[in-house]
Amino acid sequence: MNADPATFRFVSTNRRVREDRRFVAGHGHFVADVALEGMLHVAILPSQHPAARIVSIDASAALAMPGVHYVLTGDELAAATDPLMNGLDTPKVRRHPLAVGRTRYSGEWVVAVVADTRALAEDATEKIRVIYELLPFVTNAEEALLPDSPPVHPEHGSNVLLDRTFVWGDVEKHFAESPRHLSFRVTWGRSSTVPIETFGVAASWDPWREILNVWASIQMPKYPDQIARALRIPANGVRVHQDVDVGGSYGVKRGIKQTVLVAHLARRLGRPVRLIEDRLENMSGGDAHGPDRIFDVDVAFNDDGIVKSMKIRALDNAGAYAGRAPFQLGKPIGAIVGPYQIESVQYRAQSVTTNKAVQEAVRGFGQAPTNYAIETAIDKVAAAAGLERIEVRRRNFIRREQFPYLIPSGSTYDSGDYHTVVEKVLAHIDFAKMEKERDRLRGTGLLAGIGIAACLEPSGANSAFEPLLNEKNTTTTWMDSCRIVIDALGFATVTIHNTSSGQGHETLVATVIGEVLQIEPDLIRVIRPDSLACLPSNSPVGSRMAIMLGGAAFHAAQKLKAKLTRIAAHQLGLGDGKAVYSAGGVSDPDSGKQVGWPEIINIAHRNYHLLPDGMEPGLESTHVMQVPTGGKLPKDGRVQMYPCHSFEFHVVLMAIDPVLGKPEIRRYVIGHDCGTVINPHIVRGMTLGGIAHGLGAALLEEFVYNDEGQLITQSFMDYLLPSAHEVPEVEIVHHCTPSPHTVFGQKGSGESGYLGAPAAISAAVNDCVAPLGISFNKLPVRISAIGDAIADAQQGKSQEQAK
Repeated sequence: MNADPATFRFVSTNRRVREDRRFVAGHGHFVADVALEGMLHVAILPSQHPAARIVSIDASAALAMPGVHYVLTGDELAAATDPLMNGLDTPKVRRHPLAVGRTRYSGEWVVAVVADTRALAEDATEKIRVIYELLPFVTNAEEALLPDSPPVHPEHGSNVLLDRTFVWGDVEKHFAESPRHLSFRVTWGRSSTVPIETFGVAASWDPWREILNVWASIQMPKYPDQIARALRIPANGVRVHQDVDVGGSYGVKRGIKQTVLVAHLARRLGRPVRLIEDRLENMSGGDAHGPDRIFDVDVAFNDDGIVKSMKIRALDNAGAYAGRAPFQLGKPIGAIVGPYQIESVQYRAQSVTTNKAVQEAVRGFGQAPTNYAIETAIDKVAAAAGLERIEVRRRNFIRREQFPYLIPSGSTYDSGDYHTVVEKVLAHIDFAKMEKERDRLRGTGLLAGIGIAACLEPSGANSAFEPLLNEKNTTTTWMDSCRIVIDALGFATVTIHNTSSGQGHETLVATVIGEVLQIEPDLIRVIRPDSLACLPSNSPVGSRMAIMLGGAAFHAAQKLKAKLTRIAAHQLGLGDGKAVYSAGGVSDPDSGKQVGWPEIINIAHRNYHLLPDGMEPGLESTHVMQVPTGGKLPKDGRVQMYPCHSFEFHVVLMAIDPVLGKPEIRRYVIGHDCGTVINPHIVRGMTLGGIAHGLGAALLEEFVYNDEGQLITQSFMDYLLPSAHEVPEVEIVHHCTPSPHTVFGQKGSGESGYLGAPAAISAAVNDCVAPLGISFNKLPVRISAIGDAIADAQQGKSQEQAK
């Protein structure tokens, strides 16, 4: 299926990213740019309590203000709409866009105010009086498991959303036979992607056509379907305008509750309505939080550092509603052993509701925390066995000749060459020299260390974790599609049928089609029709677009190429397989006669009498692509989760000033293999952005709740993002192991960098402080925690010396 890389004309070349031109010039088209005639604006009144019964709501003073049009409560909205969909089979964990009867976290939306301007709507929220009866609450996941814990949803019967134990292989036998065991706990703090643009949505209702028009900054599969279900209208009564640019997402912009709320108001008032979250709404109640997870890990290994088996318990704090959070425990099953030959695994996945904000699908969908746990295990095995960390990884890596490689949980890794990537990285940095530099820094009084992490990026999402965790879900396809039309003047227009969050889909599709048809990609126009004109497609999640959208474009172009060739062969009097397509023209290799692109186009559009018998006029092709290796339901807790698996190897040199406790990354190198790279600029941008994101998760970013259940990191004064001062220059060492399942050998890279960076940075911090006999087992590792631990260790050492 793969093309020969030596024959590529456009794939893997350093072509500009075509979307960049309009963004750099300030000509993007975002939700905030949507200005509909007569549009009204929404502001939200949130709950100030983690758990409370809503006794009464008095909006009379707000409604009396000039310019205020409406005040919407949860009771009214719930009566007019159906609960939002849950992925799990938890029918009694009902969720609506506004709180109904009780609030379940501080920041939950209680009332929506509609006014002529956003500022006026905000002022009106201050006039609303809500009387609450405070209720017991719980924010700690382990406490939420206890039988006497305050129930977040009393009708559900407990706070447990998911508690499933998988056993793959003979775990107990391997533990019994292994001479060495170790156990540890690590914690992944709740953080997110906090995109530049908060979520925004505008909606208008056309009563004469009975169509809801929606413009939104979304990254959400089946978005029109979910809106239609909640609003109780036909799916063909929802038109989502998918040509809206999105100012960043990486998973969190699901937007269902916001859209249902705004759409209901647009229908109720007969006016266009828009909601654009402010930063406080987004961070405290906008469904933008990520995993909040505790790992308890047991490892069985031998004196040579070979890991035979693992037991992993992952307890995730989902927040107040089910959302997508429990499924973030499912994706890691597809790479549950990472890049290692671990023969058996026991995996207990637990998800509980608490009185925190709701989790949504953050970049990597739960894989980055799991990689952190796995890499911590490998480092601890190395320390226990008295071996070098890199050597232990070499001994445990799956070898190149073992691919395709079946892991215990049922997924088959497509391809890889992990040892070669590592050797290329070590040669690039001269690892022995880096170790000397670490020792030199230590000699100057700094704490210095080297962090190492390897990881996989499963890509090409097929949603198999959904039926794995919910047997009522029988989904076995997660298709994507592409349509190509060549007009009568010979120009190609391509439609793609999903939204974008800045991943360069126009560049991807134009490059792929240009490669197949051998025409200049910059002359190919790529557009996004609205949802009523779309083919079946899914959202750009799970690092799937290069594989799925690129694959759909490739196959659509191949169909079109076959038609072009057949038209020309008919003119040349050649039988099947005789004509040669090249650079848009078709020739007879024996006679040298050729039919050029303009003539073929003219025949297809104007000369029906010259077409082969039975051929339709015009030039159009469509392809709807199924996920490679997909199409099957789980069996006995085992499933093929993702078709492709990219590989990363991170090496970080860090120094910490022992007085300040502030980590400084002195060098960052990543070895990266995502198969054939279609556009190097896009892959590089994804990788660098992912590393910056991972640095934030490792050292800075966390949504923190206090003992009163209040979120105390509600702005960028408290929720710290890495800046240009913290993000180092990153050196990328490339390697290419093509996937046998994709058209060019490409794999996914949309989550790259982020999946391994937190583990590598954590390892670097721990290597820095190892001489003091301390370590950190929770991310983020804050500067204050590092400084306090160093001070305590030094004080303890001084007291010991004084004895």
